[in-house]
Amino acid sequence: MYHQATEIRRELLQRVCELSFKGLLREEIDRIPLEMRPRSAALSRCCIHKDRAVIKYRLMTILGFNVSDETDELTRLSDYVDMSSKRREFTDVMLTVVDEACSSCVKQSYTVTNICRGCVGHPCTYACNKGAITIRKGAEIHPEMCVNCGRCMAACPFHAIVYTPVPCEESCPVGAISKNELGIEVIDWSKCVFCGKCKEACPYSAIMEKTYLVQIIENLLDPNKKVVAMVAPALAGQYQEPFSKILGAVKAVGFDEVVEVAAGANITSQNEAKEWEERILEKGEPFMTTSCCPSYKAWAEKKMPELVPYISHTRTPASYTAEMVKNSDPDSVTVFVSPCMAKRVEGYYDKNTDFVITFEEFDAMIKARGIEIALCEPISPDTSIEKSGRLYARTGGVAASVAQYTRHSDKLSAEVINGLDKDAVKLLKSMVASKESESSLIEVMMCEGGCVNGCSVITGSKAATRQLGALDKKGFL
Repeated sequence: MYHQATEIRRELLQRVCELSFKGLLREEIDRIPLEMRPRSAALSRCCIHKDRAVIKYRLMTILGFNVSDETDELTRLSDYVDMSSKRREFTDVMLTVVDEACSSCVKQSYTVTNICRGCVGHPCTYACNKGAITIRKGAEIHPEMCVNCGRCMAACPFHAIVYTPVPCEESCPVGAISKNELGIEVIDWSKCVFCGKCKEACPYSAIMEKTYLVQIIENLLDPNKKVVAMVAPALAGQYQEPFSKILGAVKAVGFDEVVEVAAGANITSQNEAKEWEERILEKGEPFMTTSCCPSYKAWAEKKMPELVPYISHTRTPASYTAEMVKNSDPDSVTVFVSPCMAKRVEGYYDKNTDFVITFEEFDAMIKARGIEIALCEPISPDTSIEKSGRLYARTGGVAASVAQYTRHSDKLSAEVINGLDKDAVKLLKSMVASKESESSLIEVMMCEGGCVNGCSVITGSKAATRQLGALDKKGFL
């Protein structure tokens, strides 16, 4: 979701990139909160000091730290830059809640607004079977008795009762985020599937994603390092420019080499096709689901383990691509340019992936460098890549690509789960329970629309899908 909080986050990313490329991050970072919130600025919170504190903690996460890593409130951002630069050990905890920014949203409930007319009929009280509503001058809901069933809202003829959710909690598909005793949101990592939906839903940008920007830019500036960008197929839909120009922009940022992850997608499709033939045609299994979405795999492992045996064992496009790069040059530094946080977690566990940056962070690099994509020297897409690998980015792309690589495409029937919502969960549960499916290959993506709608993209999924379609139609993929 794009809003002012998103703009602030992206401005912070860009500022960190600008100072890092100039070699001035340590000297100048402590001034960023003052520059962004001068005394004359309009306040977004209670006082200028809190505004500046929120910016400080957001910058701390961009430097790669959890807010909980702070042991002394007087530690300066410049000190964190030093610690980040020297850091060699990381964790798979990629999100952190900036408690200063978390405004302690009211626990999701139903609320009576001033539209209530206190009507004689008061149907809301009749709809509530818990006795949680009384009528005085108007209707009043007693939260200690309310069970959030919503019947009162449905019954009110004036639409005077509204549902007030906590956006981050409402968006989480696995119930991994909730309030602590102080009213601050806390993420339960034993439940989290790294989809990043909470980060995008929060209108305060209180949930921040940790980055590797300091380490990546240090490597880019090191003349003794060869840094290879591994570009996810979804990047082609993020800018209204030819794909060759976008690849050129990646090179212009400072990467020594640009490799398309679509090459790894072709390998994934080939291996999934072989696996499908073995499991469905030879062993007679009822169905197989795809494996390239790490958020879906994490969801299955944590929420529906009985589904795990039906997931393909084939590795992801990013994994195969990183392996190819490292086999070619073991000393190269591999950086996966990704549309989502789940891929950052995947990269943490992949021995061949050194770092991951998101599209949002990559865009900040482009802006920090003052790069105009339209003016970049084009890099021709790799002609050895079968274009279905580049169409992995959109819903249905994986299944279509797998179908191209099997000798028995006439026997392959595919179904696409376009976002893991409640209906999709019911469908998967029914297939596992009955051990039957009308389709033998099930493509599952956590995000509706596919990777073009990842939690860290910069362009809406519909626009990105249209751009991919236009590039395909013009033969640019």
